[in-house]
Amino acid sequence: MKIHTLLFLIGTTLGAIAPSMASAQTCRIASGVNSEGYMTFKEVYEFDYVEEKPKFPGGGAALLNYINETRRYPAEAYSKGVEGRVTCAFVINADGKVSHVSVLRGVEPSLNKEAMRIFSKMPAWVPGKIEGRAVPVRVICAVPFRK
Repeated sequence: MKIHTLLFLIGTTLGAIAPSMASAQTCRIASGVNSEGYMTFKEVYEFDYVEEKPKFPGGGAALLNYINETRRYPAEAYSKGVEGRVTCAFVINADGKVSHVSVLRGVEPSLNKEAMRIFSKMPAWVPGKIEGRAVPVRVICAVPFRK
């Protein structure tokens, strides 16, 4: 009898934990406005929870090279000596295209805008996958600005 009680308690505890674990794997982001004027949302997977991570064409070294070659230090920020790292989040959609670029931690408006431009113009990635199916994945990446 004690074993049945113990199994019941374990089962109900796991049942209570499982939904919160599943919701931690995805987040909802605004994807637009429908014809009635209401916001629409889409489910996006967090980077750490997908089986196959999205990949920039050519890998991590190619991503760093892309950032360094594409980055244009805003003249006013450069002349003022403004430096720092702008951290952005963006979504790699199931088709590999980049969308929903936003600044998580900014430095100065012109640097923030430049970081968003860099990520918005990226070529398509190899999308992330779960069980062999391409899914939208949220990625976080930073752009350094140093004189």
